Formats: sequence, structure tokens, C-alpha cells
Amino acid sequence: GEPLANLDRLLPALEMASREDGLGISARRITISTVGLPAAIHRLADLNCRYHLAVSLHAPDDELRNELVPVNKNTGLGEIIEAADRYFEVSGRRLTFEYVLLAGINDGQEHAEKLARLLRGRPALINVIPYNPVAGLPYRTPTAKNITRFREILEQAGLTIKFRQRKGDKIDAACGQLRRSTPRGTSGDLPVIA
Repeated sequence: GEPLANLDRLLPALEMASREDGLGISARRITISTVGLPAAIHRLADLNCRYHLAVSLHAPDDELRNELVPVNKNTGLGEIIEAADRYFEVSGRRLTFEYVLLAGINDGQEHAEKLARLLRGRPALINVIPYNPVAGLPYRTPTAKNITRFREILEQAGLTIKFRQRKGDKIDAACGQLRRSTPRGTSGDLPVIA
């Protein structure tokens, strides 16, 4: 689920995880991954949390993001980016913006240029993940040419980027592919939270 939709339970769990008598995981090694709920991000800032924050964008504008991430209709990228900027100012923790490249949907030159304009000048990491195919879903992995061009545009804009290396996609074990299979004649594939 969305961790920022349940902050009242998330924060005590993270506190326990970071305590010496808990799991002893430093707050510097904990990242909260979210689709971006501005009110909750502001609350994290107000509480002076020191966790890293990763916001899943997947689109450089509201029109496309409304299709790919429907909760965006309730907020919009402007509010999300503003809240993330504030969190960075308060916490000092570098932000990560996640962007899954979907062939023919959000991997074009115009998408890269819009993303570069949206994030230019921010001390953030843009983690770009070429889509890993999942049976039953209509999305495709972008071509090597489109991936390269997308990377070049972001690099030319001076953004700090990381392109995820594909590992495990041949055995359906890469990012976004993990799911439990059931024998034929049963209820089908059920997604697994990973």
C-alpha cells in the first residue's frame, strides 16, 4: 500500500526499526517510497523526519500522470514537487524521483525534456527504470535507442540520474515482476507485495 496514507502506523514502525533495541537500522538507510501525498510529506517535514524520500513520478506532466497514477488527480505535480522541496529543506536528505519508462507512453524525447524542466536545479536523484514486462499487462519495454536518448536529455540538463540495470527479468523476478503463480484452472496470478 501507500505508506504515506498510514503515517500514524508507519512512523512508529520506522522508529522501532531504527532503534538500537529494535532492528538498529540507521534512519539514513531507510527510504519512504510514495506516489506523493503532499499533506503527508508536509507532515514528515513538520515532524523533522530524517528518512530518505522517494517519489514515484512516472510522468512529467499532470495530464499523463493522471492516467498512470490516478491519485494525481487529487493533488497534481506542482503540489507534490513543492512538498518534496520543503521536505528536503527541512531534512537535508536527498530526494529520489522514480520514473518507470513505458514504451510509447512516457519514453519520448518530449517526455524527457519536460521531466528535465520539472526537476532541473533540484538536488535530487532521478532513478529511471526501464519497464520489465509482466504477463497480462499491456506495457512494453522501451527500445535501447529511446532509453539512450532519454538518458542523454536528462544528462544534458545536468540532472543526477541513475538508470536501473535490468536483472532477473528473464525469470520474472525483476522490479515490478514479482507475483505468485497459481496452477491453471484456479484464480490466476495474484500480485505479491514486494
